[in-house]
Amino acid sequence: MVDLFAGCGGLTLGVHQAAIAAGLRVVVPLAIDLEESATAVYTANFPYANVVTGSVEAYFDGALGSSLSSTEQILRTEHKGVHLLVGGPPCQGHSNLNNRTRRKDPKNELYARMGRAAEVLRPNFVLVENVPTVRLDTDQVVRRTIEHLVSLGYEVATETIALHTLGVAQTRRRHVLLASRVPDVHPGPILEALASKKSARKHDLRWAIGDLIDEPDLNPIGYDVAAVPTSENASRMAYLLEKDVYDLPNDLRPACHQNEEHSYKSMYGRLRWDEPAQTITSGFGSIGQGRYMHPDRPRALTGHEAARIQGFPDYFTFADVSRRTDIATMIGNAVPPALTREIVAYLLPGFTIDTDALRTDLLGADNSEPTRATV
Repeated sequence: MVDLFAGCGGLTLGVHQAAIAAGLRVVVPLAIDLEESATAVYTANFPYANVVTGSVEAYFDGALGSSLSSTEQILRTEHKGVHLLVGGPPCQGHSNLNNRTRRKDPKNELYARMGRAAEVLRPNFVLVENVPTVRLDTDQVVRRTIEHLVSLGYEVATETIALHTLGVAQTRRRHVLLASRVPDVHPGPILEALASKKSARKHDLRWAIGDLIDEPDLNPIGYDVAAVPTSENASRMAYLLEKDVYDLPNDLRPACHQNEEHSYKSMYGRLRWDEPAQTITSGFGSIGQGRYMHPDRPRALTGHEAARIQGFPDYFTFADVSRRTDIATMIGNAVPPALTREIVAYLLPGFTIDTDALRTDLLGADNSEPTRATV
């Protein structure tokens, strides 16, 4: 697999989990992310991977449909036999939380780099995730990427999936593009099955972090210690606990949130044990960024709790992070591993797992046609 806009490795972790369940090994010849702190964490957790700190557009630098650049020609030669290309391009320019460049942000165009990477590497499958509002981009980057993938011979489907039904303890929804060039593996039914899935187990906050209430902190950056709140937010949290309520009354909110018509009810809110958390963002360390107050303690969530809510197991280490803001950013931007774990479980029959065929792929066989074997 190749992972672009890889972050700390949420998508790769999910693929790894699906592969282990099937008795397979994951090879990552290339993973790229712009942030050095994120690639350090990726490397620590996937030491066998070839991880690069840099911009995806510097490697896949040609226009859609154009002749390959010299850099792209090298990539095609060095990375033959890729089964799966995954990526989570920056979503801030598509998010409803972005009031400045929403729908019209230069970074939105990075989504189309996934289409160019597919053109260069010709993997069997392409998986791209983003926020649901990516579909509303002014320049129709999703539509253009789909059209390009179809022109390359891929069958393409998209769907918005509620990750809570996949075992993630938060109300997070993600837009997923799945493309296949394996003739008998169709992306549409796979995504439809996941979008209509009903969780058989209650994945609430207690299930995710109930054992971490007073976890001793062993990390120098305070992985199990919440950020120190302002005096105003400390008073607000004390009120919520004393009154045993979950939403802050308007008169205790900042003046800009006191209008009865405001849509920020979750801001300064307290989480409930018996419900999933709201979507985890990089602001989980402040109750002024959303409903991020702990149900029983006058504090916001810790990094450890946020990682658990995102679906990262405790064996996944963030020990190489040196700044609290870096860990908040990479956890908030991460894709819950459950997404790729569930999707790849469907895709495995379309991977080449025959030993001889796999060896040939890794040694550089011609990748002009998709490879296929039955699990």
